[in-house]
Amino acid sequence: MEKINAVITGVGGYVPDYVLTNDELSRMVDTNDEWIMTRIGVKERRILNEEGLGTSYMARKAAKQLMQKTGSDPASIDCVIVATTTPDFHFPSTASILCDKLGLKNAYAFDLQAACCGFLFAMETAAGMIQSGRHKKIIIVGADKMSSMVNYADRATCPIFGDGAAACMVEATTEDYGIMDSILRTDGKGLPFLHMKAGGSVCPPSYFTVANKMHYLYQEGRTVFKYAVSNMSDATVQIAERNGLSKDNIDWIVPHQANLRIIDAVASRLEVPLAKVMVNIQRYGNTSAGTLPLCLWDYEKQLKKGDNIIFTAFGAGFTWGAAYVKWGYDGSK
Repeated sequence: MEKINAVITGVGGYVPDYVLTNDELSRMVDTNDEWIMTRIGVKERRILNEEGLGTSYMARKAAKQLMQKTGSDPASIDCVIVATTTPDFHFPSTASILCDKLGLKNAYAFDLQAACCGFLFAMETAAGMIQSGRHKKIIIVGADKMSSMVNYADRATCPIFGDGAAACMVEATTEDYGIMDSILRTDGKGLPFLHMKAGGSVCPPSYFTVANKMHYLYQEGRTVFKYAVSNMSDATVQIAERNGLSKDNIDWIVPHQANLRIIDAVASRLEVPLAKVMVNIQRYGNTSAGTLPLCLWDYEKQLKKGDNIIFTAFGAGFTWGAAYVKWGYDGSK
């Protein structure tokens, strides 16, 4: 039997219209453009500020564009995986809302929660499902409305995050392209350093939790930075060595867009020039599960069939990892 690979065949994306600049942010909280650019590297971020719109709205926009670009019949979609930390509701899943909005009748759908590593985990999940031979066509979405959990009075976190979504079609192929390998890890040590205190089953919402601002993202930046640099760097080196990749034959690195200094550190560890690193943090900030596919969306036209691409991310948990993808189509066509 021929080996089945799982290949990405298209990318769709969406970012909200509203642009929150550093200058506007500096009128809301004690910060300034120079401070943000030096420490984080974000110039502006997109915010979904219309009343009553959540993560599923952005996910739907991205997935709809994806289906149009790939000419996909809704009936042909087997599964939808939405990586998100900001679902519309505790339940039902954001993925189930997507099925309804996209008119998918033959798909099953679920949300995947691995924070900023969500899309990386979704890629591996979809690849395994395709390689099993039981699925042919899966939509994976990375989408987060981070503005829904950011405290805009906290100068340490509010400049970092933005809202956005992007989606990829993952299909079966017998060609030697696709999601070739991954190294994914979760260690659970990250709870004290990156979390939201209230809203879950340990600490349900109450007047007290709202009054004490316990429904916002909390991050101990220095610790998270240190872990992110070492773990993303280690994972990318491991995946490169395991697959015979080096600075000479790696075409692109797609790093999670959390901080420009982290991106620089990962690139220099692999000795890959920044010209080969996908970067859009200056325009979108950290959109959590949205960052990796949004990079693909932005850079799609530059991608060529056979390109060797290394993805890497780090998120709450801690969760982290790297994946090797052999790109399956010429993005400019």
